This record gives sequence, structure tokens and C-alpha cells, in this order.
Amino acid sequence: MRTIFRWLLRIAGGMVILAVLAVAGVYFLASRSLPDYDRTVRVDGLSAPVEIVRDNANVPHIFGATDADVFYALGYAHAQDRLWQMITLRRTVQGRLSEIFGLRTVEIDKLMRRYDLYTQAIASVEDQTPETRSALTAYAAGVNARLNEINRDSLGRGAPEMFLFDVPVSPWQPADSIAIGKLLAVQMSGQLAQEVERARVSLALPQAGMLRDILPDAPGQEILDLPEYASLMPKGAGSRYAGLTPGFTTDGLPDTPLSPFPAPGMAGASNAWAAAPARSASGGTLLANDPHLGFTAPTVWYLARLELQQGGVIGGTIPGIPLVLVGRSQYLGWGLTSSYLDDLDTYMEEVNPENPEEYRGPDGWETFRTRRSIIGIKDASPVTMTLRWTDNGPVLPGSHYHLDTVTPPGHVASINWTALSPDDTSLSAGLGLMYARSVDQAIEAGRLHIAPSQNLMLADAGTVGFKMIGAVPDRDAAHDSQGRMPSLGWRSENRWKGFQPYDNNIQIVAPEGGIIGNTNNKFTDRAFPDNVAFDWGDTQRIHRWQRLMQSREVHTRDSFIEAQLDTVSFTARSLLPLIGKDLWFTGEPAPDGTPERLRQDALLLLADWNGEMNEHMPEPLIYAAWAAALQDRLIRDELGPLADDFVHLDPVFIERVFRDIDGAGRWCDVIRSAVTETCDDIARQSLDAALIWISERYGDNLESLRWGDVHQAAQDHPVLGNIPVLRYFVNIHQDTSGGDNTLMRGVTKGTGPNPFLNVHGAGYRGVYDFADPDSSVFIISTGQSGHPLSRHYDDLAQLWRRGEYIPMSLDTALAKAAAVGITHLEPAAR
Repeated sequence: MRTIFRWLLRIAGGMVILAVLAVAGVYFLASRSLPDYDRTVRVDGLSAPVEIVRDNANVPHIFGATDADVFYALGYAHAQDRLWQMITLRRTVQGRLSEIFGLRTVEIDKLMRRYDLYTQAIASVEDQTPETRSALTAYAAGVNARLNEINRDSLGRGAPEMFLFDVPVSPWQPADSIAIGKLLAVQMSGQLAQEVERARVSLALPQAGMLRDILPDAPGQEILDLPEYASLMPKGAGSRYAGLTPGFTTDGLPDTPLSPFPAPGMAGASNAWAAAPARSASGGTLLANDPHLGFTAPTVWYLARLELQQGGVIGGTIPGIPLVLVGRSQYLGWGLTSSYLDDLDTYMEEVNPENPEEYRGPDGWETFRTRRSIIGIKDASPVTMTLRWTDNGPVLPGSHYHLDTVTPPGHVASINWTALSPDDTSLSAGLGLMYARSVDQAIEAGRLHIAPSQNLMLADAGTVGFKMIGAVPDRDAAHDSQGRMPSLGWRSENRWKGFQPYDNNIQIVAPEGGIIGNTNNKFTDRAFPDNVAFDWGDTQRIHRWQRLMQSREVHTRDSFIEAQLDTVSFTARSLLPLIGKDLWFTGEPAPDGTPERLRQDALLLLADWNGEMNEHMPEPLIYAAWAAALQDRLIRDELGPLADDFVHLDPVFIERVFRDIDGAGRWCDVIRSAVTETCDDIARQSLDAALIWISERYGDNLESLRWGDVHQAAQDHPVLGNIPVLRYFVNIHQDTSGGDNTLMRGVTKGTGPNPFLNVHGAGYRGVYDFADPDSSVFIISTGQSGHPLSRHYDDLAQLWRRGEYIPMSLDTALAKAAAVGITHLEPAAR
């Protein structure tokens, strides 16, 4: 027995030793790719030595003899810290994810191949300005210098993920950066999904006119009613309902963090506002900006300072692109918000029944343009697909975005989209913005921007301005659907006539009131076809912003920060009195422990609440759960499975229903029941359902609830984040305040076991003060490094969560004072 025990002890000890050795081996291999920031490296392609100073937040401050050398060093720094992210973004836009990840990403690759963005990026290289081509070439050389260094010195393949997914990395090309810019258009666009959803809902609703209730126009100037979708199409267009395939999103695409296609309600968004000297306490202009994208670890943003020949530029970059997309120079500050321009049209193309290689054009049958494409798949046979185009654009399969549910028999769907341009000069516009010295020069630089359309918020030393940039489709006034739903592709009135002149884009410089801002809200009342959009990104945040801006005569950097971090929900404050008006302080007293008492306790808490979505309070969770249950109960019987697409509260819809605008109160009646329900009935039932949901998960002690426990910012690694054990080291989860409709926006997931996870918000925040530029501040939501073993992987995350910032200074001495390292790049000996 003693011998057996000794042997068991030896085996156990051996296993422990082996486990320790395995962990040590993994750590050693992974740590090899941690960059050394304090060294001298000889590289090819530089004209003179370059210095990369990493301040104590690991923000690189880059100094070189020429601008090309500075862009070279930015490429090198991006590859040091975010190589895996860059490789993944490039493979996504190329439609080559499946070579690494296998069958789970095949559908993503198929759709990206149909968009053919990478081919268009290659074609766009020669369209760039000479300065942009120089920057792209230098940047690519800097990335490749880092790749060569990794291969030469065996630096752990450049990123720990490369040990799990061992694939060759091809040299970086100028077209790669343009392609990633186009990928941003994919991530920020919800137009295709909105068009198909509007058509599906139109087919599903039992009564005419209900479409305006559930998909309401933004409040403002009246817009003429559109016809029902069925009246625009040949008979047999789609079915009433389309179910959800397990493992796929409501758009019919794979449910994976690797997907670049935004889920409903998750397209690009942002806040930006600026104040002229007359509205600034310091007498200088102010600008604040926080762009909103889906959360990941690391964030898509990367802070950098470039010392160009005309002076310093500092702000947020995106690895893979040699631009400061949002930030400031010593002359100018600029921010971006999504404009929500309707820059995409979906078409139904009739296929020739006698020849499937032809489709109907305005003058008869025309031949599809086709090309074969092969998708390599890890651990599976490759897939060969045929890409097809009409004169309108690429043909998409019915499996994507549920196009099959709205496509008539004998037809296929195609799209025309500004992001598909093979002459895309958007990167040249971005570079021109970095060199601009005034608001007027910045607006002129925006002339070259194609997609995605953005609102440019600007501030120079003397004034502020706003300009919508991006190509605007020139539609015919007789367009069947005004671009809101799919239309027949062969009708000339439905096809684009080109693009509107850039000078027609909305512009405001030196506003009379001294303050200008945008929260993705409706900013023009132009009638179709000169309108910007019918569907806007915000109808709520703008009201809170207006109140904060007009509550004081002059503003400061700190008041702009206060507004950026504001968590009061205008939506909660306006809807709760409406939906609960006949529930508060009514009914008989109920004994403790009964559903009626729980409802009364919840209503008492909400009655004293000011609408602040604070992470430490219970009221935000009660309100959010009630509102979600209310909307679902209102629409479920009319829409059936289509209700699954409406995972976020639409406050305008709720207000229309409870105010019975245009008869919208009819949504309160459950059409499948014999009795006639009132809106008060639905409100009470929804509150009870929400409290049951809360009690089953968190208990019925309402005062102990915390919004932050469920509204955690889920910044997950898109590849390693689902691997057991490993996910605890690579995912960054933090309790956060805010919500879907607060200025400090934290959009909830809307689905799954925790629908209130915060998954989309401000990965970057910046506030710039031109009275004292070096007092400007910025922050990102994770850290600068994409390496999980780096202390800079998440060191900025807690600052971001607490609403803190780091200095945004162009002071070289300050950057060097507490530098974590200085990298010297020197030209290789010739």
C-alpha cells in the first residue's frame, strides 16, 4: 500500500511539474512577441533616423525628418502593438477568414467576396493624391519592417494568437489600408438591413398604416406615406414570417464576434459638439467627440501623435490606416459622427426565364457580369462560388439579410452602395484633414471623401463648423420606394443618376448661437430626393444635449466632459409618466411577498427616480426590463418571429402608441384574444413580467439591484474570448453607467441570457480646448496593446470606466518625462 501511495505521489508530482513546465513554456513563447519599446532597430526604407517616444500610457509620439518617415514609424508602431488585429481586419475585408477559422466564418467570407471591396481598394490606390500614395507606401513599409524583424529575431510570430492560428502573413500593401477603410463602411452601415426589415414588416402587418407606428419617421417635417411593399413588387414577393436559424443573427449571418456586419441597432453612431469663442469661458474654441462602435478587446482605436513637417497631429487612429481619424493639430480639431445618409439601394432584378445568365435592364435583357472565386477553408474542402453583378451592383444571395423573404419568384437581389466605389479617395480626404489649418480648409478636404458618410465637426482657433461628407446618391423624384425599401432594378426612375454636388451637402460655419452639435439626430428637413435620410440614429440624446448646452451661457473643457459623461436618460424621464400614469399610487395596498406588492414597490422606486442610469442604482434595471417587456408585448402578436428583430426600445413608437397618434393605440389590443386590452393593461402586465424576470435572476429585493451588474461593458477578444479559462485573461468586463439613449451611450445587447450587456459605445473620447491646447484630453476603452500579457492591454480601461482621461499634449518634454521606452529606427547600412 505504501508503495502504491509513493507511486501515486510521484505521478501527481510529475503531473504538477509537467503542468508548470507547460504553463511556463506557453508564457515564454507568448512573451516573445511582447515588443521592447526601448531599443534601436535598423530597418530598410527610411530616409533618416526616427524616434518613437512611448509616454506612460504607451501612446507613441513619433518624430522624423520627413512626413513619409513618420508614417513609416506609425506602421511599425501599429504592427508592434496590434499585429493580430490588423491581420484579422485585412482577412475580413478580403473574405479570407475561413482559411484560419474554418467553417464558422464561411458565410462571412461569401458576403465579403460578393461585395468585392478588396478589388475595389486595389483599383483605388491610383486615385489617391500623391501625398496619400506616399503615406500609404511608407506606412506599408513600416509594417513590413516589423514583420521582417519578427521573422529575423524569432519574436514569437508577432502575436500570441499566431501560435493558435499558424498562417503565413503576407507583406502589407497600400491597398490593405484602403480596404480597411472600406470595412469601416460595412461596420457602420445599417441601410441594407433597414430596407429589408421595412419590406418584411410591411408584408407582415395586418393593417395599412401600422408601418409608420413600428418604424416611425424621426419627429419633424411631415413625410408623405409610402405605398405598401407588396404594391411595389410582382405577386409572390416573400412570406409573412421568416424564422431565425440557430447560430445565426436576425440578419441570417453567423453569430460570431468576427462578423463585421452590425446587428440591428448596432450601426455606427457618435456624439460631437463644438463651441465658438463667444460661448467659451476661456475665449477659445472647444470641441468634444466620442465615436461609437462595437466593443472589442483590444478596442479598434489606437492613440498616436505624429510630428509632421507642419506641426503635430494627435488623436485616435485605427491600426491598418495611416491617419489620425479623430483628433487635433495645433491649428484644428475635428470629430466625426455617423450621418445616417441613405447611401445604399436594394434592387429586385428579374432573371430571364429562358436564360438564367441574363437579367432585365431598362432596354431589354442584359448579361450578368460573372467571376469565379475560391474560398479556402481550414480542415475542409474549398468552396467555389460565382460572383455576379448587374449594372446596379453585386448580386446577393437570399440567405443574407433574409432577402429571400422579400424577393419575388424569378428575381434576385442586388445593391448599389457608395462604399463599392473603385475610385474611393476617402483616405486622401482624411490625410487632407490632418494638414488643414482652418475650418474652411478642412471642409474643402472633405470633398474627396466617399464612404462611409460622416458628419465632420470642426474647430479652429477662431470658429467652429459642421459639414456632412461622403458621396450622396442622386435619386429620381419618381423613385418607387424613395430608397426606403427594395425596388425594381430595371426601372430607370429607381436607378441612381450619379451623385449630388459636394457643395449641396449640409454645412454650417460660425453658427449664430455659437454652439453646434450632433448626436446622429435628424439635422435637415429637406424633402426627398434632396433629403439625407428617413431613418436617423437618434431621436433622444439630442434633447438632453440641448438642455446641457443651453443651461449655461459659456462652457469650459470640464462642462464638455460633463456632457460627454452624462447618464441621465431623457427617454426614461419622458416615457415613464406616460406608460405608468394610471399605475402610480392606485390599487389597494398589497401584503408583503405578493406580485402586487412587488409592483407597488417598483413603481414607488421609479416615482422618485430622476432618470439617471447610474451603475449603482436599481431603478435603471427596473425601467429597462419594463420597457423591453412592454415593446415586445405590444408587437409580438402582430409581427410574430419578426419581433425578434426589435431588440431595442423605440421611444417614438411607444409614445405614438400611448398617445394614440394616428390610431397607434391599436397596438395595445392583443388581436388573438377575445377581449379588448387597453394600453394600461399592457403596461401593467409588462411590468409584472419584467419583475418576474428580475426576481428569477436577481431576487425580489429591488433595493439591492445594481444596474452595473447587468450593464457591464463586454469588451471581449473576438477570437480567444470564448475559450474556457483563457477568456478570463483576454476579456475586459466592467460595470458601467449609461444606456441606449444617454449621452454616455452604452447600447445593450438586447438578446441572450443577459440582454443588458453593454456592447456598443464610445471606444474613444476626446475633448479639445484651443485656448490651452495642451490641456486637451482623450482616452480609449481598453489599452494601447493588443497583447494580453502586456500591462498596456487594459491599463486605460479603468480610467475610461471612471470617466477619466489622459493628457492630449503635443509637448515633447512631457511625453519623454515618464516614457516607458524610446524606440530608435535607423536606416539600414547601404
